[in-house]
Amino acid sequence: MTKSVPHDGIRPDDRPIAVIGGGFSGTLLAIHLARRGSRVVIVERDPQALGHGLAYGTCGPQHLLNVRAGNMSAFADDPGHFLRWLGVDEADAANRFATRATYGTYLSSLLATARATMPDRIAVAIAVARDIAPAPGGTLDVQLDDGTILNARAVVLAQGNLPPQRHRALDGLAGSDVVPDPWAPGALDAVSPDARVLLVGTGLTAVDVIQTLQARGHKGPIMALSRRGLMPRAHAASGPSVTPQPMPTARGSDLLRAIRARATQVGWRHAIDELRPHTQALWQAHDGAAQARFLRHARPWWDVHRHRMAPALATRIESLRARGDLTVVAGDLRRVERAADGTLDVDWRRRGTNGSVRTAVDAVVVCTGPGGDPSRSRDPLLQTLLGKGLARPCPMNLGLDVDAHWTLRDAGGQAALPIHAMGALSKGLNWEMVAVPDIRLQAQRLAEHLCRTQGAVPA
Repeated sequence: MTKSVPHDGIRPDDRPIAVIGGGFSGTLLAIHLARRGSRVVIVERDPQALGHGLAYGTCGPQHLLNVRAGNMSAFADDPGHFLRWLGVDEADAANRFATRATYGTYLSSLLATARATMPDRIAVAIAVARDIAPAPGGTLDVQLDDGTILNARAVVLAQGNLPPQRHRALDGLAGSDVVPDPWAPGALDAVSPDARVLLVGTGLTAVDVIQTLQARGHKGPIMALSRRGLMPRAHAASGPSVTPQPMPTARGSDLLRAIRARATQVGWRHAIDELRPHTQALWQAHDGAAQARFLRHARPWWDVHRHRMAPALATRIESLRARGDLTVVAGDLRRVERAADGTLDVDWRRRGTNGSVRTAVDAVVVCTGPGGDPSRSRDPLLQTLLGKGLARPCPMNLGLDVDAHWTLRDAGGQAALPIHAMGALSKGLNWEMVAVPDIRLQAQRLAEHLCRTQGAVPA
C-alpha cells in the first residue's frame, strides 16, 4: 500500500471496500465480500486482535460462550460449520458451550483460510483510521494514522463495542485500583488476591470479571452492585427445541403481557427464544417514545433473560454467593472517595431506602457493559465523522444513526455517502445486534447489498 493511492486510471468499481475493524464483524463481512468477488482491505489497529477482536481474544479457559456451540456457526446458511470445525457431532451440541478462546481461534482460522485461498481479494492494513472524505468518482478516501490514503468505493465501520462509559461517581478518581474498562489489557493485574472488590454492574461483564478474578486465585470478598441487582439467568441444562411462531401482533404493554402469558404456558426460556426471529422487527415496530420506555423500565429484565450464562458458569456463581464470597445488591452508587489510608470509601443507597450505606473496598471495577453513545467514544474516526457532520448518534444513543441498509445518516439526516456501520454500532436500528447469530446474518446481508449497489470485481 502506497502513501497515496491515485484516483485516475482505476475504475471506481475496481476499488476495494474498506472495513474498519478486524474483529468478528469485520472479519465475517470481509469473507462474505471476498466470496462474492469484491476486494477488501481490513483496517485493524491491533495485530493481536485481527480475526477475533476483543471479545474472543484475551479470554481464559474459564470464559465460556453464552450461546450453545450449535448456534455459533459464523455462517447463517451453514449452521453446522462451527461444530464440524470443533469435530463434534451435532447430536452432542445441545449442551456444549465452547470457550471464547476456542471461538477466537475458529474465527482466526476462517480469516487465515480466506486470505490464503483469495490472496488478491483480502488485504490487511495494521493502522488506525482517522478520517473519511469524499473523493472523485463517488469513492471515499480513508486517512490512516501512518499517512496512507486508502481510496475505497465503500467503507464499513465494524469497530465492535464502544468502551464502557465512566461512572459519574468515579469522577476525579485515578489509579490502578479504579478500573473503568475491565477489558483493557492488564486492567485487573493490580487487583490483589485479598482485595475487597466492588463491581459496578451485575450483568455478563461482571460475570466475566468474577471468572477472571477467581482464575487468578482471588480470595477477597466481591460485592456486585446495580440498580436492580439482577444477574443473568442460566441456560437450561439441555438445549431447547423451539417451533417457529408468528410475530406477535401486540405492542407496548400488551406485548409484555403476552410474553408473560406465553412464559406461563411454555416456560420463560422457551417464550424468549420464540421471539428471537422477531426481535429486530418488534423493536422497529415501536416508535421512539415506546423504545425509550422499554430502555427505562424493561431493558434490565430483558437482558438477564435474553443474554444468559452457560449452566456451568451459573453453578460457579451460585456457589460463590452461597459461600458468601460474592454479594449481589440492588442500589445506586453515589460517590467513591479515597480514604486517608488509601482505600476507597464507597457511598451507596440500597434500593427502596433513603439511607446511605458506606462500604470500604480496595478496588472498584466498572462492569456496566459496553458504551452506546458514540459522541462519548474515544475512537478517533468516530469523533472525526461526528465532528464533520458525516455521522450522528441514533435517537436512543445506542449507536450511530443508520438507514435500512446500515448506511450512516449525516447531521442532516441524509444517507448520502457509502459509509456503513455494522454490529454494535448499528444497535439503534436493530436493537439485537451484538450476538453472533444476529451479526452473522447482518454480515451476509450487508455484503449482498454492497456487491449489488457497489459492484464487485469479476471472480
